[in-house]
Order: sequence, then C-alpha cells, then structure tokens
Amino acid sequence: MRRLTVLCGLLLPSVASAFCGFFVTGSDAKLTNNASQVVLLRKGNRTTMTLSNNYQGPPENFAMVVPVPVVLHKEDVKTLPHDVFEHIDSLSAPRLVEYWEQDPCFIQPPEEGESAVGGRQYSDGAPRKKGGKDLGVKIEAQFVVGEYEIVILSARDSGGLDTWLRQNKYTIPKGAGEALAPYVRDQMKFFVAKVDIKKVKRDAQQQVQLSPLRFSYEASELKLPVRLGLLNANGKQDLIVYVLHPTARFEVANYPNVFIPTNLEVADEVRKSFPAFYAQLFDETMAKLNNKAVVTEYAWQTSSCDPCPCPPLQASDLATLGEGAEQKPEAQQGKGSPGGFYGNFASWVLTRLHTRYSKDTLSEDLVFKEAKPVIGGRANYDGQSADAGAQPSSENNFQGRYIIRHYWTGAVKCDKPQYGRWGGPPGGGEPSAPTAATGIANAPRGTVQLSKVVRSPVPSLGLKGQPPPRHK
Repeated sequence: MRRLTVLCGLLLPSVASAFCGFFVTGSDAKLTNNASQVVLLRKGNRTTMTLSNNYQGPPENFAMVVPVPVVLHKEDVKTLPHDVFEHIDSLSAPRLVEYWEQDPCFIQPPEEGESAVGGRQYSDGAPRKKGGKDLGVKIEAQFVVGEYEIVILSARDSGGLDTWLRQNKYTIPKGAGEALAPYVRDQMKFFVAKVDIKKVKRDAQQQVQLSPLRFSYEASELKLPVRLGLLNANGKQDLIVYVLHPTARFEVANYPNVFIPTNLEVADEVRKSFPAFYAQLFDETMAKLNNKAVVTEYAWQTSSCDPCPCPPLQASDLATLGEGAEQKPEAQQGKGSPGGFYGNFASWVLTRLHTRYSKDTLSEDLVFKEAKPVIGGRANYDGQSADAGAQPSSENNFQGRYIIRHYWTGAVKCDKPQYGRWGGPPGGGEPSAPTAATGIANAPRGTVQLSKVVRSPVPSLGLKGQPPPRHK
C-alpha cells in the first residue's frame, strides 16, 4: 500500500522535509515534518516560489502534490542547487553579537562616523492517467525537470480529485477530501511531481536530497497554502517564509502580526545555547497572542546588513530565486527599472516571517500584504533597555539582535571615567562574526529561563531585567 502524507513547507538539511501539499511513498512508512521554509519573490502580480525538500523515508519512488493558482508549464519550473536556502537563512536569522567595554579612562577624539575606540557606531533610529476523464480531473500539462516527472491537474470537484488520486495508488489520509475542497472551489490547479529515485543525490548518510523546486505564476493575491499541511502534522509545525520584493516589507493580512523583542542584552551563558534561548523567546512571544500570530524577525535591504553573519545578498542570489525569470535573456543584460535585474539592486527588501502552529491555531492559508518600513534591533549602547518594538522609518532596518556585553573590570585610574563605550576585545583584536540562530524548529525547548539570562527589561514578556555588573 502507498501512504500519502500531507505536509507543508520546506526544511533545512538534516530535517525531514516537505512542502505545501502531499508527499507519497511506495510503502507504509509514515512521513511527517516539524518545520518548513519557503521563499516568495514577488514583483507586480508575479510570484516565484522556491521549495526545498530533503526526504527521509524508504528509498522508493514517491510523489509530491501542491495546489497552485495557474497551469504551470516547463519554462515556469526549475530545479536549483541544494544550498540555495543556506545564504538567505543565515543572513536573516536572529543574531548574537558580543561587545567589550573600553577603558573608561581612555580619551581619543572620535572621528566622524566612528566611536571613541574606533568602532563603528550604529544608527538608532508523472502519475497514472486512468480515470481522469470520467472524474472531472484533467491533465493540463506534463514535463520532466531534473529528477521530477511533473503533471499539472485541474479538477471539477474534490471528490473526483480524491478518487483520481486513489485510483492512481495514492492513499489519502482521513480528512484530505474535505481539505482539498476549498482549493477546487477556488479553481486552483494541482502540481504533481513524481520523483525518479534513480536520479536523486544522496548525502553522506545516504539520505535522499531533493533538488529545490522553483516555479513562477501570475496571481493578484500573495498567498501560501498551508491548510493541507495540518492533516498529518507531527505535533507543532515551524514555518518560516522569506518574502523578497523590490521596495516593500510584508506582513500577514489574516492573522495578528508581532515583532520579535530585539536589542536584548543577555548573559554570557547564552552563547552556549543560543538556539534554545531564541526558541524560548519566540515561544513566549507567540504565547502572548495565543499562538495565533506571525512574528516578523527580519526586514532589511538585501544589499546590506549590520552586523552581518554572512555577506548580503547579491544580484546573482536574486536571479537564482527568480528575479528576471520572466525576462528574455537579452533583456536581463541591460539596466532595467528600479528593482530590476541589474537596476536599483539596493531597493529590494527581504522580510522574514515566522510562526509555529498546530491544527488549533492556524486554520486558514496565509495571505500577505505590503507594510510600511520599520527600524529596530540596531545599536543600543546603554545596555539597559530593549527596543520598544519596531519604529516607523523611511527604510527597512529591522532584525532580531541579542547582545553579550563584557563590562570593564580593570583598574580605573582617572577621576571622571566614561563608561558605556563599546568595541572589540581587549588588545585590539577583531570580534568574531555574529552567531546566527538556525535550526530553531529542532532546538531544545523549555531548557532556558528567560528571567535568568535576559538583562534588559522586556515589559511585553513581563521581564524586569537585571542591572549591569558594575551597578550592583
């Protein structure tokens, strides 16, 4: 018997992966997932969606099914390198930084744009076809891309689609027919990708690595179908959505939006368990809204970052994710309008949205809308107060940023010491690059007590904070 498991999203390496639709194997082994990621590159009414999947299960051929708003053709679908998500994830992930307080008796006139110790100051501010004709199921297109044999289906009713899938040896989980009905009513198509197991690559542990799939379509509304992923979810699902747009930040239109508390000073011990710390901070932030919210973790121009855990995105990264995909090759070589392939590259905005949901907390597909620019998670040199939330700004500069501060403990040999000047480690050494919190879905939960490791007051979470060491 074949077993069809409904999943949504896409996952990082080492996690059982899937996307917004069905996953079917050739045995009774059950597939589940606990985390998903997707990139939505939006320009006008055109959306390019990128999905990445690492399959954990029996080594037989299997297939994936996902609802899409239009009929896709071969030129709309591409396979991408396996590491396409690593860069965008590291760039936008919450980051842990480290600063050292400089000698309070050292005096040096600061240069413009530099701190008194020479450090930079940050600104605040193919399935079988039988039965299709009789069941109202039509094969709209068929083609092969990489290891995928792809069929695009349309259906007149969910019962016919349910039966077609069963006749083609897909075992539907309980409730799938009902879950498919809204997509059929909305006249959505169904993207079916059968995987030829002989063509896929394997990692060092001999687990299958599927090539990320990218496909483009025209749609007036930017949506992500997540309801199907609730049927066979293995507990809570962790979902991260990256939205790329030439000028705008995005948020959800049909659920509450909240910004992650940022610019928090944390105890030195957080360096040993940063993912667990962030998972706890995220979970408590979600709990304040009954776990029915979407959290903004990052909104920034693609051509810069501050501080940077990795280099910012390049024009080639945007091209990989679909920018310019609708243009002819010769058109991509010129200087287009702002936000184009080689146009005003700095105007693109990357938004990272994160939620953790279950059947009880997320019952609708996510709908996205443009939002005004915000700033937050930049410099905070007094070390005492966290951001009061994201603030309006002329451009997007928001990030989840957490700070370990090493306060001055040396001798004080002057009458008027000047505390609060921060820079690199003693002796002029360079600080290490910020640590990015990745793999949050699999981080240990409930192991960190925020009241013991967060020094900044965070009223929204009921945290009073702790005074810095020299003020005790």
